[in-house]
Amino acid sequence: MYGDVLTVPGESAAVKLDGATAEAKAPPTAAEADAAAGELLAPDSQWQLWEVFTQEAQGAPHEHAGSVRATDAAHAIQNARDVYGRRGKVLSMWVVPTAAISATSPDDAEPFFDPASDKPYRHPHFYKAPRGVKGV
Repeated sequence: MYGDVLTVPGESAAVKLDGATAEAKAPPTAAEADAAAGELLAPDSQWQLWEVFTQEAQGAPHEHAGSVRATDAAHAIQNARDVYGRRGKVLSMWVVPTAAISATSPDDAEPFFDPASDKPYRHPHFYKAPRGVKGV
């Protein structure tokens, strides 16, 4: 009834079914599958890396808890909840793609964070505390 089908990955083949010819689509090659999943995978062929921030109390800052790998934001939240939220007291959780974070390099620390020496009024030692004032 059905003809033999021999498909080569990445190519289609004609299949003869009861006298009619139909086009059979071959399964994708590994490269095609990787290309289709390209947005889900990081260049190192793993899921995208997400940074996780948790908040433990209302009004407290979100603090970096760690990283998880996931296919999308919803998946990242789920993985983060399983890893970082199951034992601790977590009120809120953020996940951010690691690639979306801009950061400075430790090599740039000195010129980037060095205070401007031409503006001494920005330094606390510029101001003199009056006598008798404590805690300044």
